[in-house]
Amino acid sequence: MKIGIIQQHNTADAEQNIKRLATKIRSLAQQGAQLIVLQELHNGLYFCQTEDVNVFSQAEPIPGPSTEFFGDLARELGVVIVTSLFEKRAAGLYHNTAVVLERDGSIAGIYRKMHIPDDPGYYEKFYFTPGDLGFHPIKTSVGCLGVLVCWDQWYPEAARLMAMQGAQLLIYPTAIGYDPNDTPEEQQRQRMAWQTVQRGHAVANGLPVITVNRVGEEKSLNSQLSTFNSQLFWGTSFVAGPQGELLYEAPTDQEAETIVEVDMERTEQVRRWWPFLRDRRIDAYQDITKRYID
Repeated sequence: MKIGIIQQHNTADAEQNIKRLATKIRSLAQQGAQLIVLQELHNGLYFCQTEDVNVFSQAEPIPGPSTEFFGDLARELGVVIVTSLFEKRAAGLYHNTAVVLERDGSIAGIYRKMHIPDDPGYYEKFYFTPGDLGFHPIKTSVGCLGVLVCWDQWYPEAARLMAMQGAQLLIYPTAIGYDPNDTPEEQQRQRMAWQTVQRGHAVANGLPVITVNRVGEEKSLNSQLSTFNSQLFWGTSFVAGPQGELLYEAPTDQEAETIVEVDMERTEQVRRWWPFLRDRRIDAYQDITKRYID
């Protein structure tokens, strides 16, 4: 499968961000991409750097303007697109939601981010209600997609549940960067841990992993305090094969758009060599649903 990924630096001009994404989607489709994956909350700035009630006005319903826009692109170009949107489900109820658009422009399925962080610069619990749809892959014309979002990527349980239900790819739209208070050494340790754990999901489940991150510095305005916060996203979007092998890695400090070819038949062969699903001790995992075992 030819998979297109777009690592983009966003500005406060959402209309321009979307226009640039559309241009890149067209280019990748013309180069033969069958599936195109966008980064987390790709329409605008990463607003979770601050807590600001005025930001809720940026949210939109699903279906809504963005699903219509990207759905029209998907239909025109004959590609499957993985989008990431700020969903307004109801008054006072919002989600961080990935929407998969089929080649005919229809919504193939949605995934609402399940794990919600609450850290300096990532105040997502203020904005997002945890997902309530569970971990279920989305069936499309190009395959069964295990779509998760950013903070989900640290949790092996999420990847495993997708694999157990027939996911053929694990896909992570992402927005993650450096804490400016950390030393350069600590920053790099965190970046490599982030990539390593996802490559581990690829190995443990025998599945390719596609991760698309933001890149560059973004300043987010807190309109209530008239102050700016700044976040430097570390890029490093990557594609790993079913043995964790790196098939592609984007720069840490530049935009990137590319097509990566993934051999979907290789997954079956790798699982024959390493039959991890066969050898799971499902009779001994009852405690996995507990918070902690004293």
